[in-house]
Amino acid sequence: MLKVNVLSDDFKDALPPEELLVNKRHLTPSEIYVLIQNRNISSDSDWQNVYVCDGEGEFNPSQIVQSEFSGWVILGKIRKATLKFHDLELKTGVFYSHLENCITGDDCVIKNVSFASNYHIGNRVMLFNIQEISCTCHSKFGEGLLKEGEPEKNRIWIGAGNENDRRAVLPFTEMIPADAYFWSRYRDDEELMKRFVELTEYQKDKRNNTHGIIEDDCVIKNCTLIKDVKIGSCAYIKGAFKLKNITVLSSEDEPSQIGEGVEMVNGIMGYGSHVFYQAIAVRFIIGRNCQLKYGARLLNSVLGDNSVVSCCELLNNLIYPFHEQHHNSSFLIAATVMGQSNIASAATIGSNHNSRSPDGEMLAGRGFWPGLCSDFKYDSRFASFVLVAKGSYEYELNITYPFSLVASDKKDKAVHIIPAYWFLYNMFAIVRNKYKFRNRDRRVIKIQNIETNPFAPDTVQEILTVLDRIIELTARYLKSPEDVFQKMTLDKGEGNILYEYRKKALEASEEDVFKTAKDFLHHNKSAEFILSDDRCQKKYGALIYKAARAYKEYRRVLKYFIAETFMQWIESQNKEILEQEDLEVLASIPLYKNWVNAGGQVMPEEKVKDLFFKIKSSAFKNWQDVHSFYNDCQKNYLAYKARYCLYILEFLYSRPVQDFDSALYRDFMQDVAYVSMNMYESSVASREKDYTDFFRSITFRNFKEKEAVIGSLSENSFLMELKDATSVFDSSLEKLFRNLVSKK
Repeated sequence: MLKVNVLSDDFKDALPPEELLVNKRHLTPSEIYVLIQNRNISSDSDWQNVYVCDGEGEFNPSQIVQSEFSGWVILGKIRKATLKFHDLELKTGVFYSHLENCITGDDCVIKNVSFASNYHIGNRVMLFNIQEISCTCHSKFGEGLLKEGEPEKNRIWIGAGNENDRRAVLPFTEMIPADAYFWSRYRDDEELMKRFVELTEYQKDKRNNTHGIIEDDCVIKNCTLIKDVKIGSCAYIKGAFKLKNITVLSSEDEPSQIGEGVEMVNGIMGYGSHVFYQAIAVRFIIGRNCQLKYGARLLNSVLGDNSVVSCCELLNNLIYPFHEQHHNSSFLIAATVMGQSNIASAATIGSNHNSRSPDGEMLAGRGFWPGLCSDFKYDSRFASFVLVAKGSYEYELNITYPFSLVASDKKDKAVHIIPAYWFLYNMFAIVRNKYKFRNRDRRVIKIQNIETNPFAPDTVQEILTVLDRIIELTARYLKSPEDVFQKMTLDKGEGNILYEYRKKALEASEEDVFKTAKDFLHHNKSAEFILSDDRCQKKYGALIYKAARAYKEYRRVLKYFIAETFMQWIESQNKEILEQEDLEVLASIPLYKNWVNAGGQVMPEEKVKDLFFKIKSSAFKNWQDVHSFYNDCQKNYLAYKARYCLYILEFLYSRPVQDFDSALYRDFMQDVAYVSMNMYESSVASREKDYTDFFRSITFRNFKEKEAVIGSLSENSFLMELKDATSVFDSSLEKLFRNLVSKK
């Protein structure tokens, strides 16, 4: 039932705060006369509730027409001027609008605003054709806070990563994926969870005195409802249907935009982001430089920087930066996806509630790429840069092989995996990833540190783990019963090497069989055999193909990672050549073997433990302190990474670096140079197919038309950049190890 409030003629209770009245004055009788003649009305018959600028020529009453003022209204400069944005140019002033308890800045346009209440409006703001823009006194603008007297049930949580909300995080304007990752994944630490809430609420105003904010140079037009919204400067909002309890972060350098038919409720929209065309976001964090468009639905999710989402549905997700999801028939539910990912059309990746409650989830490392029409059974986990072929995967997956191809097989039920597939058959994609994400990062201010190189400590530690797994499974293969051994052997390789090592394995002790299998992989690279890994899929396991070749490629890539990192580190020391004393300096740096991908930033696990200690001991008071810690880790990242490379170098050759001779360094450089050249040649060959393949030409009348449409191979900007980069890398490689190779 509607409530009737009888208004009093006494205006004493509607006075604005004194600090807002500096350089303001009441209206003069002549100004009131002009306002009345222009069909304006006020809730105070004496017009004492309206304040204007007291400077000469700073208030022109003729530019206020047919408007209503209630409560108190403080107007900025209203002079003979116009505001122009694109093709829309309007005279400054207030026209056909209703303002209640509002402050406007200088030279604003407020036209056809049916109801504006409790808003502070900046300078040069254009409000045009808006049904309602209002703010309650207890608004939190999308943050997970409570005001005085509010019960805990009023707090807004984002259920990222799991549908049962047991990984939920509190949104706040400074939140980045790293914060959401730690909050959502370390749920067993109750003290840490409590402190995260305290960090979020630190020094936040709990009084019920909130007013809406529209900062300078905003344009808002043709909107239906804007309620409890804080809007940053230079934002452009047009045709939005419903914006409620959100913060729109925007600035001159990173302006944000909201377009037609958009609904956004309870969340934070990041700087430089764009939400268009009937997109819906509810309980959300949208990072910097993101796009949400074409009917996309983002619910209960955190979306990392530089992501593009359209035509699809995302529920209960934590998504790291550089996520791509474009297709109307794809959805992603209850997942943590660690960035640089691409969800294909008709991929249906969501909890199917195969447990007793809706608590199934998925965890996917960087570079997750499921194929068309893929679907998975939860719970599932994927290593970094896993490419999943089109198919319906009926059992839970635990894919631990990075850079692999996964395919289903209806015949034998086991999934088929080719480890190191990207290196063997799709190196072009890996190389392109190194460049494209760096080029697509258009953030002006980069709060979330993002590792975009496919070869980094997080992926490298996965390679190290899977190398041991391949050796372990190869040992099983060599010792398997004869019938199984013959079935799993596709090609015996060179001579009798396979049978020699099988005999050694059968005779070896449990301690020695691992070494035998490792030696076999080193000396029988051409053998084709199948390994069985029971950990990769529930019930039926997985069959591993091309294990010997994958083992070799993994080791080569590790060496490339070492060389590339050493180049970067030695350059940071203002040098080009690596000396023995430089290796000694590296050895003195703390060694971290375990790494965490925290929202896109790769950091040592020990540093994460240090962070948690500082948070729980109250050494860190707020999230700004936490972000400073992230930045300190990033400053030392190259040094930590270089020390890790020294450890891997010694691991690969099973000896301390002091015992390396020139022959060993030459062997190392040979493998690195092979990877470098393979990256370039594979990229050229992959692109060259577009010009030489018959079926890539059948839609064109002639070669000239084809070249006009897809471009010239010789003028391909990526290949030209890669060619130059490869030449620089190879030259730097020779310089880097020059003295170490020549040592006696």
